[in-house]
Amino acid sequence: MAAVKSPLSDEALKVTGQALQGALVDLIDLSLVAKQAHWNLTGRNFKVVHEHLDEVVDLARAGQDDVAERAVAIGVNPDGRARTVADRTEIPQLEAGYLADDKVVAAVTDVLAQIIARFRERIAATDEPDPVTQDLLIGIAAQLEKQHWMFQAQT
Repeated sequence: MAAVKSPLSDEALKVTGQALQGALVDLIDLSLVAKQAHWNLTGRNFKVVHEHLDEVVDLARAGQDDVAERAVAIGVNPDGRARTVADRTEIPQLEAGYLADDKVVAAVTDVLAQIIARFRERIAATDEPDPVTQDLLIGIAAQLEKQHWMFQAQT
């Protein structure tokens, strides 16, 4: 079986691999939480919030693919299995059933803020060991921050 040899030192690979895996779990669960809210949304602002949630899902899905592919490129196997995401997520889960639009906006605003904080920690952690990964994380964080602003403006 072929394996990808990392261009990074063992220590740099460990730090970078952990940052990428954490980002992957965050982005996978963000896409799931946003889609769950999208399906169960109700309220006066249904259409706007419904469509906005799809933007978050698209961002999260694109980001998770970029993060996972970066991990493989440096010799780290990404783990996006459902059990791994369920066991490692730090994202608070939504209630089951219909969800009022104002509660969804508040919840998504909070979730995005939490994810952004973790991304900023990962950005700092990858500064020295892998600036290429850091650049990827910065780009995703910028998109997450834009979505956070747009949701926060609705509260």
